[in-house]
Amino acid sequence: MIENQKIRPAQVIGPLGEPLTIESLPPANTTRWVVRRKAEVVAAVNGGLLTIDEVCERYQLTLEEFASWQRAVDRSGMPGLRVTRLQHYREKYERQQKY
Repeated sequence: MIENQKIRPAQVIGPLGEPLTIESLPPANTTRWVVRRKAEVVAAVNGGLLTIDEVCERYQLTLEEFASWQRAVDRSGMPGLRVTRLQHYREKYERQQKY
């Protein structure tokens, strides 16, 4: 009997166009989350390199925190991940939803 096995790619394309592998992702003990690192983790999940559960466990993130990173990338790309611009983008999308 054949078991269903998850087929994962060896690498995915990162946010800057470079190949990402499990080894090239930020270390599991990362505490300083710059835009590039957040975008790499989102790209890894979107490309199937890691699952959301694996990312949350590996980096000690809540599901809500990771989901906010995904939404930011979907809406505004990498600039949306900047903490200093968070309020600006939030207001922008709230205005768009009104109209």
